[in-house]
Parts: sequence; C-alpha cells; structure tokens
Amino acid sequence: MPPIQPELLIRAASADDWEALAALRDLPGVRRGTLRLPFAPPEQTRKWLENLTETDMVIVAELEGRIVGLAGLHRHRGRRHHAADLGMSVHDDYRRRGIGRALLNALIDAADRWLGISRIELTVFTDNEAAIALYRQAGFETEGLLKSYALRDGALADVLAMARLHP
Repeated sequence: MPPIQPELLIRAASADDWEALAALRDLPGVRRGTLRLPFAPPEQTRKWLENLTETDMVIVAELEGRIVGLAGLHRHRGRRHHAADLGMSVHDDYRRRGIGRALLNALIDAADRWLGISRIELTVFTDNEAAIALYRQAGFETEGLLKSYALRDGALADVLAMARLHP
C-alpha cells in the first residue's frame, strides 16, 4: 500500500461524527483489535462521544472527507493524573498507510507539550505485530504480558501491557 497522502487531516472528533465513527468501530478488523462486541448499536458511539469529558482527547483522521482513523487519550484522575490510556483504530481498508502513525504522533505531541501527561499506557493483542512495532518505534516499552485477557473469536487472547514515559 502507498503511504498516506498529505491531504490527511487530523482533527478533534465532534458529536457530528458519531455515525461515521460507529461504522468505523464496527469494522471486523477494527473490532478484532479492540474490546468492542459485534452488533453494537450505533447510538452507543453517539452516547460515548456526548459523554467525553475535559480529561479525554479524541481525534480522528480524515481523508477526502472520510473518517479513516480514530484515537484517544483518556486521562486518569487523582494520584494518576500524570497518566493516560491510549486507544487507537484505523479503518480496515486504510491500514499500513501512515494513518496510525499520524494519529499516535499527534496524541504524543499533545501529551508531551500541552497536557503534561508523562505516562501513556495501552494494551495490544500479542498477534497485532504492526501495532506493536508502531508503538515500539514511538518509544513504548512492554511492561507485561496479560494472559487470557479477553475473549476474541471464541478463544481467550493475550495482550501486552505497554507504556511510554515522557523522555
């Protein structure tokens, strides 16, 4: 696949994006890499967007008017205020074109330069080699293996717990 075109727009997600994001989150490849269940009602995504708080930063990647990626930082509270969870999904038809990298770089930049987040955490299924490689290139380190973490395709699957500390 060719690298992503310079027309890729990274922007904040808006409430108006709910239908496109519901469709993205329901794609088989996206769902396989997340904890989402099949047949989730689209309204679930609308409610999720409406309930985001100032501790959440959710962005989308848009190409030629189509949302092709979604990523977010969800900051912890209290004594873990310095840390945030990262989640990311790229449209099944647009993988390996630099969209994930663009989303990840935008969130890391915001965390480092604007939000004061010094620790970004994530979990990733152990068979998602492309995502693991991307996270490692961005400075994430494996902190542990969580066995039988989630049911996926009828079997319990392992995940890596990874984190990036602000350099």
